[in-house]
Amino acid sequence: MPLNSSRSRHLAAFAALPALVVATLADAQTAEPGETFFKGKTVTLLIGGTAGGGLDTAARIFSRHAGKYIPGHPTVTPQLMPGAGGIRVIDTIATAAPKDGTTIAVVPAGPLVEPLIGGRKTAYKMTDVVSLGAWAKDFSLCAAWHTSGFKTLADAQAREITVAGTGAAATPDTFPVLLNATIGTKFKVITGYLGTQETIMAVERGETHGRCGWSWSSLKATKMDWLTDKKIHVFLQMGAEKSSIFPDVPFAPDLAKTPEDKQMMALMFKPLALSNAFLAPPGMSAQRIAELRRAFNETLADKELVAEAVRSMKEEPSPTSGEEMQKIMNEIYATPEAIVERLRLVMKK
Repeated sequence: MPLNSSRSRHLAAFAALPALVVATLADAQTAEPGETFFKGKTVTLLIGGTAGGGLDTAARIFSRHAGKYIPGHPTVTPQLMPGAGGIRVIDTIATAAPKDGTTIAVVPAGPLVEPLIGGRKTAYKMTDVVSLGAWAKDFSLCAAWHTSGFKTLADAQAREITVAGTGAAATPDTFPVLLNATIGTKFKVITGYLGTQETIMAVERGETHGRCGWSWSSLKATKMDWLTDKKIHVFLQMGAEKSSIFPDVPFAPDLAKTPEDKQMMALMFKPLALSNAFLAPPGMSAQRIAELRRAFNETLADKELVAEAVRSMKEEPSPTSGEEMQKIMNEIYATPEAIVERLRLVMKK
């Protein structure tokens, strides 16, 4: 009996050798200094949106400058991957992308909380996905087309107002549902538009009255003339704090009727501080994470990038570091379960 047990242990150890060898090779690859690992390679930047939107604009500006700061100076190639408001990109980066830094991603704020409040099961924890940093600290707006008949928040509380959405996790889909449940608005989301540009065309064509959950950075980058030419009425704002840019526009958290409603809003609006969030796959080595986070910080501080951002997006980046972004993500996912469950029920309505 002892002999058989010993033989079994040796066979088990032998059987485990291939997996051990693979793991060792993977560790060795990711431990290789970035200067040699990235040299001659291409880093793919997956974009969780469509062409021409604020996310796409920021991603392409980033891709033109990031190669100067990633060790080994690889080529950074942007690649559009629209779908489900950004969920498709997060699923890809979390489960299918190589864990060596050669594939990274940028997504809007909404999908960052979807695994917490959504109804689907995921094979990953969002807090394990690596936070590289965020382009800007943002806030969000609800706006209606000038001929729609909606000008104020009271109008949107008095009768049904249609707004364009892009997918289950996107803020133009989730924010209106939350506002209906907390401050008595009557938003009806017309969803399924591929991205920002498609929702803009929907508003112009009169397919919807407007859009709600439209980030300020995206509005500036795509349709600032709508504001200056008074083609839209902005009637509500959302964020971690009220913006001084719209001092006379009501701030949703100020209108919360109960502490629970305020906590739900805090959970949903906190990711707006992480506008255009850059991510990398879970399981990367600490060395590779440090290299990419440092490269993100240096890229966003690049004078040529800042100048290009001002020309294209009408504002300098206001970045959040990867370390701070990871801290915010951990705080979001530590929200008391009672508040999370209440929000899940709201989102199902």
